[in-house]
Amino acid sequence: MPRFYGLRGLKLNIAIAIVAGTDFALFGYDQGVMGGLLTLGSFLKYFPQIDTVNPPAGSSPSHAATIQAITVGAYTLGCFFGAVATIWLGNMLGRKKTIFYGSCIMIIGATLQTSSFGLPQLIVGRWITGFGNGMNTSTVPTWQSETSKPHRRGQMVMIEGSLIVFGVMLSYWLDLGFSFLEPSSIAWRFPIGFQIVLAIFILIAIPGLPESPRWLVLKGRNDEALEVLAALSDLPPQDKKIQQEFQEVKDVVFEMSRGGFRECFKLNRNRNFHRTALAYVNQMFQQISGINLVTYYAATIFENSIGLSPFLSRLLSACNGTEYWMASWIAIFTIEKFGRRALMIFGAAGMSISMAILAGATSNIGNKSLGLLATVFLFVFNSFFAVGWLGMTWLYPAEITPLSIRAPANAISTTANWAFNFMVVMVTPPAFANIGFRTYIIFAVINAAMVPSVYFFFPETAGRSLEEMDEIFHKTTNPFNCVKIANELPHRYGKKGELLVEYGDTEEAREAERRRSSVTGAEIRQPTGGVLNGEAEKDVREHHEHGSKSNGY
Repeated sequence: MPRFYGLRGLKLNIAIAIVAGTDFALFGYDQGVMGGLLTLGSFLKYFPQIDTVNPPAGSSPSHAATIQAITVGAYTLGCFFGAVATIWLGNMLGRKKTIFYGSCIMIIGATLQTSSFGLPQLIVGRWITGFGNGMNTSTVPTWQSETSKPHRRGQMVMIEGSLIVFGVMLSYWLDLGFSFLEPSSIAWRFPIGFQIVLAIFILIAIPGLPESPRWLVLKGRNDEALEVLAALSDLPPQDKKIQQEFQEVKDVVFEMSRGGFRECFKLNRNRNFHRTALAYVNQMFQQISGINLVTYYAATIFENSIGLSPFLSRLLSACNGTEYWMASWIAIFTIEKFGRRALMIFGAAGMSISMAILAGATSNIGNKSLGLLATVFLFVFNSFFAVGWLGMTWLYPAEITPLSIRAPANAISTTANWAFNFMVVMVTPPAFANIGFRTYIIFAVINAAMVPSVYFFFPETAGRSLEEMDEIFHKTTNPFNCVKIANELPHRYGKKGELLVEYGDTEEAREAERRRSSVTGAEIRQPTGGVLNGEAEKDVREHHEHGSKSNGY
């Protein structure tokens, strides 16, 4: 088989985006598929413990709501532990192997769920599926960002975000379509089992695609890294642009060769802790916005909070997912034009207003006018989220963190996504059972607080290479001047990827040269703490000795 399936340049970038996007579609599908089943008769026949409308004898609606939350939340809890495992596995296995093994684990979990005849098996299956997905969602954004060009990186990851919603939409429509097979258990077994198809596609496609060139350099496999960089740009390895990109990556690897999990919390020149905290909070904000209140429980909200029929509730959920997916395409065409900060602020402000209106509209169940208003603003909320926050938290953390801690830092930030996802999923059923419409007020306040937080603390990453972000943080002295420095530092690349500033002419390159010349003979170690051996050590020492005498190699 030809190297990288014979693909180069844009075609290779698209192939990577398709596989990465399929993984995110699988992620979205898993999030949405359970929502349409929670009120399905054939599903509740096997799992009556989660029926909040007609709980089994001896159980209260509040208790059933808690069991339902545990069942749904088992998936997100598994995702959390999968993300935690990736903190240690990510740099050891590499990006591709981590995704491959994560997909295998998801298939095992999905098989257990599909064949469930009791609640314990379903919960265990959901936890295992989540574990695999946690590994994937911690790794795919890093793999995608490290194989993308600065002017295309945001657009590529936003396409992945759109595919998350495509997966949600697909799960809603399959739930609706197969609900007509009631009372057969196929009505819920097939929708749950369909995720296996997506996971198998990933297993088949990913082995032939390129590994992250930055991870390859980190492991001393420089010839492979240069080959990947050349293939991604469809240029020969000797091309000046490829040599410069390779030089930038090697300079960063040389400086950060001792990075690891503990480095995420260091208050050093690279401001590792500052950058890890920004990545963590970015992921946390996405979840505490309340999006999974809608994603996991849309059909339940339509039926129990607004008072619609079961069929109409599932139909509106499917339509909601479809509109959600359509709105997600707005970010694909605006992410590079308006930047990350503008979209995050716009999304948070719109979500806050939507939640406030939902609180008022659901305060009187049975009122048709208010019910219609609530239905509309469930759609509106999803639209604001799709534009501002859907793909953002899979893009921004990977852009903001330095190479040496990129894998562990993104895994740490992804634990925030799943920890707060789990919190929202667990809290939502009891919250609706106890405080009703006031649940929306809590999320309205949270979203409002996100607006100034983004404005004052989150620097713009649009159009920046991953190495440029290092330079921004090298100049940062406290969390309050980071945004100002990012706004003032000249860009190295133009909006179409053209070179604007030679790397050799930057202060960062001159500083890298000074550091190389000051540590002659120092022992070079891998991030794991082991000494580099063989060709890797020789290459790094040569890099140390010769440095940036020219822009090429």
